[in-house]
Amino acid sequence: MISVIIPTYNRASYIVRAMDSVTRQTRPPDELIIVDDGSTDATSQHVAEATRRASFPVRILRQENKGPAAARNLGIKHARGDILCFLDSDDWWAKKKIALQLDQMIANPEILISHTKEIWFRGGVRVNQKKKHYPAGGYIFSACLKMCVVGMSTVMARRELFERYGFFDPELPCCEDYDLWLRVARERPFLLVNNPLTLKEGGRVDQLSRIHRMGMDRYRIQSLQNLLAGGLLSAEQYEKTLAELQRKCAIYGRGCVKHGREDEGEYYLSLPGRFVSESGHGLKKRSKK
Repeated sequence: MISVIIPTYNRASYIVRAMDSVTRQTRPPDELIIVDDGSTDATSQHVAEATRRASFPVRILRQENKGPAAARNLGIKHARGDILCFLDSDDWWAKKKIALQLDQMIANPEILISHTKEIWFRGGVRVNQKKKHYPAGGYIFSACLKMCVVGMSTVMARRELFERYGFFDPELPCCEDYDLWLRVARERPFLLVNNPLTLKEGGRVDQLSRIHRMGMDRYRIQSLQNLLAGGLLSAEQYEKTLAELQRKCAIYGRGCVKHGREDEGEYYLSLPGRFVSESGHGLKKRSKK
């Protein structure tokens, strides 16, 4: 049984396109769950309109605005499916997305999570991805440290993944996917479906990546701290994570100083050293090598 989860917040202009792309799938899901995260626009009316075109059950959950992590978590908890698919409300899918991805998940029963290639648009015009944004498969922990290399709307995962590795961190207003994929990637491979089956449009002012663009590394830094403190990394993974923490803190700290936020900048510039000194984790891990 396949459940599709779409969280949405004030996306009346896009939610119909997302829902219709699910309705048009050659292999439709067994249910679609819309999580309305406290929308104040016409989202509910547009959801009702698109629901009438669906040939499968559509369930609508509503909560006060808590952010995308909490919205997805609510969808996961209410989903009946063994396989969970995620679609952001401003993205959409190619018609064979579920069918092709499901075929590969069935052919690889040991795989807990898969993702696809994407097609990117900006202002309605297709744009080419930079090489650093190309998705990869297999054990991708090192790649995941630098940036989020798994598009949220590309993901198909078995329920077992969330039972093993937990949910999205609701304390993170963005980068919650970066955080979860790191927790998974430390010991599980990601299956890449080598087809561009997910479509997304960027560059809009309402997107979280734009809203938090000046401070996104703060949330990645917090995620890396949590990962380092968890005690579950191998010695090699720990050293790579600590190095990435140092790199991100240096970039973000220097940026703060440059823009007149000296106290914040000094805090992040000194954070890696204080983390190792106060936690003792760094010395303990290095001693194993």
